[in-house]
Amino acid sequence: MLRIRLQRTGRENIPTYRIVVAEKARPVKGKYLEILGFYLPARTPSVFEHKAERIQHWLSKGAIPSETIARLLKRAGVEGMDKFMHTYTKKKSKKEASAEAAAAPAAAAPAAPAAESGDTKAPAA
Repeated sequence: MLRIRLQRTGRENIPTYRIVVAEKARPVKGKYLEILGFYLPARTPSVFEHKAERIQHWLSKGAIPSETIARLLKRAGVEGMDKFMHTYTKKKSKKEASAEAAAAPAAAAPAAPAAESGDTKAPAA
């Protein structure tokens, strides 16, 4: 099975990536069939260059993009990448997370401590 994926290059702490088409079973830094572009996330703003016609060619041949590549291509305007991106069912939406964070301090207020209620234990003889 063919995959369109990122291949890391670059120095330590300065990542750069090639967009390559490779067999899924091959090592990430192993052989590839074709370079389709590059991604430089360390630059400000980040640089994403790709060959759209070659990506469409490999997609028509049955290559499947990785989720990261699908997200980058969707952001770049390539159509049809939604079917390659998975949404996580357990992931909370931002609205739910902010509502939960606001409710957490109110719920965390402690009740009356047991020592104040006059509850003392006698030592066992």
